[in-house]
This record gives sequence, structure tokens and C-alpha cells, in this order.
Amino acid sequence: MNIPDSTTIERLYATPIDWTQSHITTLAEITQLLHPRPTNAHKGTFGHVLLIAGKRDMAGAAILAGRACLRSGAGLVSIHTPSYNVPIIQCSLPEAIISEDNATHCFTQVPSTEQFDAIAIGPGIGTSDATVQAVAQLLSNDSNRPLIIDADALNIIGANRELLGQIPSGSIITPHFRELQRLAGHEFHLSERLHEAHKLATTLDIYIIVKGAYTAIVQPNGQTIFNPTGNAGMATAGSGDVLTGILTALIAQGYTALDACKTAVFIHGMAGDMAALKKGQTSLIASDIIEHLPLAWKTVIEQNSH
Repeated sequence: MNIPDSTTIERLYATPIDWTQSHITTLAEITQLLHPRPTNAHKGTFGHVLLIAGKRDMAGAAILAGRACLRSGAGLVSIHTPSYNVPIIQCSLPEAIISEDNATHCFTQVPSTEQFDAIAIGPGIGTSDATVQAVAQLLSNDSNRPLIIDADALNIIGANRELLGQIPSGSIITPHFRELQRLAGHEFHLSERLHEAHKLATTLDIYIIVKGAYTAIVQPNGQTIFNPTGNAGMATAGSGDVLTGILTALIAQGYTALDACKTAVFIHGMAGDMAALKKGQTSLIASDIIEHLPLAWKTVIEQNSH
């Protein structure tokens, strides 16, 4: 693993960084965060996830997130999706439980959420008017329960900025640069993305994973953690859906928001690095990252046992 130094990260982010309030994650740090899997465990021990994902023609986003979630230790994964996607997901991901929306083509109906240990929303859900209303309803219904929010759910919030203040405290959002601009409500230079993320994180009391090279995790207290794993081959469709699945699995297993962010981003990048070693960066696709998640988890777990 090629560990970046502080100068490399400052050069990439094109801004000075206060290293008294920031650090770079290490493998040793991640190994200390791992939760053991008890010998007498059952599937309920490792949590029940709800993924709200996929509209018509975007079932793949739900499948990628769901598969990554299962490959990251979640005991049960339910996917809420429109009826059009149900046979596609059931054939592609038989381990998942289906929560079928009343609508055929998009997310319009918030399911009961009491039974779930972690809830993620966004991959491939689209931005139709009915989906905007359903996202608003979820934020209202779960106002005191942290969520993992990604992709189209972030675009909906960015376009309906009155929803920003309804994001539950302690939630995790995972924007790339353009999504972060939409959430901030204005365009800004790439070098300003950390500053803008800090403003949002501290104001809304949420965790922001600023996706990209040496992904930054911005905490509600303003401190920042940079991730050393990953490569340019991961800049491909569906890579973010994979990260959402890993994050949600860890929250369901009882990891704190901060530990889930650090661990998920590190493992996601490590799996991408392993995939790139085997297949090269140019040919890398999101499914390759999932394919290498078992080896990434195994490597980190075995490192912890030494």
C-alpha cells in the first residue's frame, strides 16, 4: 500500500491543511476498530439493513450496494425498490430480502423502518417528483435516527435545500465534488471542497465523506481524516454504491459513525487496490471492487490476529 504523506495530500487538495486537526488513517488503526464475530452468533447478531435503492433501469445500483453490504458482514439486507426491479434483484442477489414499493418505476413509499438497524437511501433512486416527496417523508419520519445518504438522495436534498436541515444529526453523507456543490448551494473551486464540507458538517452535525483521491472524512467537530487506500481505476460507475453498502453494513453491526466511515473507506479502497493489481486500473469496474472485498476483509482481520 502506497501511503501518502501530508505534502502529497495538501498538493492534491490544493489547500493548506491543519494537521493538528487532521490525520491519515493507518492499517494498524483500522485493525483495532474491527468488531469480533462471536462463535455463537446468528444473522440477527450482525444487524438488519434497509437499502432504499434503484428506479426502473437502475436496478444495478441496488444490486451493487446490496452485494457490498452482504460482503461486509451484515446479517440481513432488505432492499426497498419499485416493482419493476424485483425479479432482476431476486435473480441477481438471492440473499437479499425484497421490500416492494407500490409504484412500478420509482421510490414513492417509505416502508416501516422500526425493525432495521441501519438505513441507507440514494443509489439509483432518481429525482422524480414522487421520489422527492418520499425522501422528504423519510427524513421527517426518521428525524432522530441517523441515515446513510448518497447519490440521488443527495441531489434531491441539494435541489430542495429546505431538506438540508431535516438530515438527522449523526448521519453520514457521501458526496462527490458536484454533489457537494449542490448541497452547498453554489459553485466553488475544487480547492475549496474541504472548507465547504467543514461548514456543512459542523452546521448540520453530520459526517461527510468527500469522495475522491485520498477521500476525506469530515467530522461534525471539524476534524478531518484522510484515507490512504484506493486508485484512479475506482472512478467508475457504481463505485459509490459499493461504498454505501459497506458503510451501511458496519452501522448495522454496531460500529459508531466515525469508525464505520474510517473502516468502510479504507476497505473500499483496499479492495479497489487489490482489483487494480489483478485487472489494471483502466478495466476496473465496481463489481471488481466487490469481488475483492472478501480478500480485503480477510487481510485486515488476519493482520489484527498477528
